[in-house]
Amino acid sequence: MGTRGAADRHGALGAKRLDFSRVPIIDIAPLFGDDATALATISERIGAACRDVGFFYVKNHGIPDATQAALIDQTRRFFDLPPAVKSAYDINGCQRHRGFVPMGGLSADPTKDPDVQEGYEVSLELPVSDADFRAGNIMYGPNLWPAELPGFRRGVYGYYEAALHLGHRLFRAFEQTLALPARYFDDKIDKPMGQLRLIYYPPQRGPIDERRIGIGAHTDYECFTLLLQTAEGLQVRNVHGDWVEAPPVPGTLVVNIGDMLTRWTNGAFASTPHRVINTSGKARYSFPFFFGANYETVVRPLPQFCSPGNPPRFPPTKCGFWTETMITDAYEYRRAFRGKVPNPELPA
Repeated sequence: MGTRGAADRHGALGAKRLDFSRVPIIDIAPLFGDDATALATISERIGAACRDVGFFYVKNHGIPDATQAALIDQTRRFFDLPPAVKSAYDINGCQRHRGFVPMGGLSADPTKDPDVQEGYEVSLELPVSDADFRAGNIMYGPNLWPAELPGFRRGVYGYYEAALHLGHRLFRAFEQTLALPARYFDDKIDKPMGQLRLIYYPPQRGPIDERRIGIGAHTDYECFTLLLQTAEGLQVRNVHGDWVEAPPVPGTLVVNIGDMLTRWTNGAFASTPHRVINTSGKARYSFPFFFGANYETVVRPLPQFCSPGNPPRFPPTKCGFWTETMITDAYEYRRAFRGKVPNPELPA
């Protein structure tokens, strides 16, 4: 993509429209092969992007176009349902992190107005006999599947499983670039808090008020996020404090680092603030897959990132308490639980 003209270098709220190669595009085909040299090379490219930007695009990621199309189609069908039907799957009634989040139900930046979006939360499908679910854990258990849309579960969960598989492959690259033993992460992500959020952003026309946008500025809570998006709107804040647009690139997904990998790397990997403003003039659908570790996993800065001159910047952090605290602060359905989730930061 060439440089845009001077009149077209800024988007909503002054975001810069830079050549999107500034957010690297990485061909991750080697993650699915047996070439150790190619895997090492691509892992270092991923590591550099994690350190320098915290965001990168991936191509040849292995999720078929048909799987993506089915997800988008089923999501449109759900958000087109009458309000009375959608409200039957309201997360407020479920009181677990599953189901429909209505307009006004989320404030990713709690200092601003509620986000201009509707959402639907899907996670790892577990039976009602699951011990964590039976104990009342809001992050585990069965999903809510709308009876009015018989193809919804197949289309949405098919994408979920593909994203989960891709996420496990990316952990192989993180192990290499972080100089960790192979399979280091396996026992920390074998019951992951993998959350797929289906999001509908209505178009915002006219002057934009920074207090009320598609989703306010935030970092992601988990290890990393895989993002499929149907229209422009994503903006990423760089180290200079500038907002830079990260539009869809055909054939790619966006990956961004979350808080847990920042803590694991003692701040070396960047959990970069981002936001969404839908000025595309049309409905925007977005599909972040938040790859969280197991609820019980405790994250400590890795020793190779600590030294007498660079001591641990973060205390041991329990992933489940961290994610649940962040969700409780941001989601309206959790208002009554604010301040009641156990402290995720544990004694050293």
